[in-house]
Amino acid sequence: MTRRYELTAPRRLVNSLVTLLLRAGIPVGTTYLLTVPGRTTGVPRTTPVTIEYHGDHRWLVAPYGAVNWVRNARAAGWVTLRRGGYQERLQVREVGADEAALVLKQYVENLRVVRPFFEARPYDDVSAFAAEAYRHPVFRIAETGNEFS
Repeated sequence: MTRRYELTAPRRLVNSLVTLLLRAGIPVGTTYLLTVPGRTTGVPRTTPVTIEYHGDHRWLVAPYGAVNWVRNARAAGWVTLRRGGYQERLQVREVGADEAALVLKQYVENLRVVRPFFEARPYDDVSAFAAEAYRHPVFRIAETGNEFS
């Protein structure tokens, strides 16, 4: 049985601490601050996210499902990634299950903390990750400004 994501007080505390470290330029693995405009208000919203490197691309994975940053990224088509003084605005494109499956498998292999939110286990075949890709949106990050045009 998979766990359901809830933004509890301990999670808020961890997110706040990670945000402080990243704003100070202290790396926390492959975690960045993702900022995206709210889909209805346009107000910038920021949350820590872990970037997955797979093949020649960087990927945004939503291990907790279609949470707010996912819906906002879908609406905007771009995000800003930041760590310390480094910041870049990037286009993102959500990918289908076939393309997402390999990325999801690698993500679950690399990040133990997200495993309870997946039915597929690290040792499972890629098809198990494709089967649940609809629950874990994956975005490919464009490396150039017009890559998705």
